[in-house]
Amino acid sequence: MSAAPGRPPARDLSTEDVQDVPSSWEVRGERVHLTARVITVRTDTVSMPGDEVAERDYVVHPGSVAVVALDEDDRVLLLRQYRHPVRKLLWELPAGIRDVRGEPPVECAVRELAEESGYRAKTWHTLLDTFTSPGMSDERIRVFLARDLEAIPEEEMAFERRHEEVDMPVVWVPLLEAVHKTLSGMIHNGPAVAGILAAYAALPDGFTTLRPADAEEA
Repeated sequence: MSAAPGRPPARDLSTEDVQDVPSSWEVRGERVHLTARVITVRTDTVSMPGDEVAERDYVVHPGSVAVVALDEDDRVLLLRQYRHPVRKLLWELPAGIRDVRGEPPVECAVRELAEESGYRAKTWHTLLDTFTSPGMSDERIRVFLARDLEAIPEEEMAFERRHEEVDMPVVWVPLLEAVHKTLSGMIHNGPAVAGILAAYAALPDGFTTLRPADAEEA
């Protein structure tokens, strides 16, 4: 049977082939439009199939981490932060930019959890890796699962909150309730949505199939 009009030809692939792999098409030219404190905006001229070229605009980003912190009652820690580009107060996971060159992602996550929530964790796992918007940015976020939590004594907290972080309330939400809020459109932040659903999916087997905190980034 012939393929439907406009549909890419079928290939002899199996479910074992469903895995993201590195690939880099030839870049014939590049232009940098903006270099800011965190991001760079650029346009690459990229070789395409059929001996064609196309321009691709994107944001270069150092990467981020986020943390699903679960307490002994399987409640997830969420905090609310103002996000100016979308003009919303969003409920999010503790998260931050990987802005220390050469720092392992889990060390960045430990620091962000402490600074944004006032907690530290004894047990860490890699929950998932995700690209925020791969059609327009190379930003990669590693989301960790943190358990066996304890509050950091006030005298050990040396972080000074500024800007959006000044008014950033924290709540503990039962994981199943967080799932319902995500699926009903009450939680929109991408890493929070992915992390909440991934933690819920990994809960039945006690998180035994998760990768270690220092898992290599593929």
